Amino acid sequence: MKRKLKKRQGDTMKKYTLIATAPMGIEAIVAKEVRDLGYECKVDNGKVIFEGDALAICRANLWLRTADRIKVQVAEFQAKTFDELFEKTKAIDWRAYIPENAKFPVIGKSVKSVLASVPDCQRIVKKAIAEKLKLQSGKQNEWIEETGPEYKVEISLLKDKAVLTLDSSGTGLHKRGYRVDQGGAPIKETLAAALIQLTNWTPDRPFVDPFCGSGTIAIEAALIGQNIAPGFNRDFVSEDWEWIGKELWDKARLEVEEKANYDQPLQIFASDVDHRMVNIAKENAEEAGLGDLIECKQMRVQDFTTKLEYGVIVGNPPYGERLGEKREVEQMYKEMGRAFESLDTWSVYMLTSNEQFEEVYGRKATKKRKLFNGFIKTDYYQYWAKVRPQRKKPQQREDA
Repeated sequence: MKRKLKKRQGDTMKKYTLIATAPMGIEAIVAKEVRDLGYECKVDNGKVIFEGDALAICRANLWLRTADRIKVQVAEFQAKTFDELFEKTKAIDWRAYIPENAKFPVIGKSVKSVLASVPDCQRIVKKAIAEKLKLQSGKQNEWIEETGPEYKVEISLLKDKAVLTLDSSGTGLHKRGYRVDQGGAPIKETLAAALIQLTNWTPDRPFVDPFCGSGTIAIEAALIGQNIAPGFNRDFVSEDWEWIGKELWDKARLEVEEKANYDQPLQIFASDVDHRMVNIAKENAEEAGLGDLIECKQMRVQDFTTKLEYGVIVGNPPYGERLGEKREVEQMYKEMGRAFESLDTWSVYMLTSNEQFEEVYGRKATKKRKLFNGFIKTDYYQYWAKVRPQRKKPQQREDA
């Protein structure tokens, strides 16, 4: 007698088109993270698109270190008139996504499209969804109460192609939940994680941030080093979505806990010339539960010395963009170049908008990469060290 094959649960689960939005220049890093989670993807400007089930939405929100947010694509179609936008939006099965009494604010953007008025597009999409939901619940003549969980809809028009999405993240993914305090111009957590992922650092090597500010780069390094998901300490708006459900979120969070490697020893040092910032970095590291893994101290970068080898230095130094600061900053770059000169086994990575950096630092970079720090155009200067010798593996007998 033939045994009936039991259907795998995943095969019957609905697949969604998911969009991980990414800052300009780091789409490839986001794509690598998506693939590491086990999903094939394609890269577009400012976004990475992949297919996944409802669990993939939870996992992407919890694990992606460099993406801005995770959106669920509901539909895409051509729309050159407001009538077309209204009818095609109304034709969607909105009840499959938005339950009765849910809040569904609509945001929008329009680039190179006939329908250029964003407020009009938002109003039309809102009206079309409301009418469809009333129709689907048999309450055409009643007012929709928006008192439940939030399902934020976005209408995005690019060259007359409309894409409707739901934002599953809520606050942007850079909000990790550990920033108790910050300085004047903190680096975004997502960019800090990208800077680390662009290095050759592995958790068994020393890691140094000599311009630590509020500690973001060092904290992100510790999270990466112990494989702690960046979203472990925060909430997501889609935790309240009916069609994902608490069970899947619990499953994804359990996976986060199981994959964390809390026993991985780390050597992470964070320093700053400003003692107030060092105290803030300590507070933030404590809030992230990583206080005992990061050594913070007040120090000038020029005074950095170490006996350790094969480490990695990642810094986001002052850029000297304000009038009168440029000379002072360039002097500091020069002295830093001298201080790091003897560290021939160390790799150095610096992010700055200063175009004279290589000249002042005293060495040409092995490689440069263009990145945006917020709206500031910067270069990521990479100085690679000599290759670390491979540890000898115990020889195996040929007949083994």
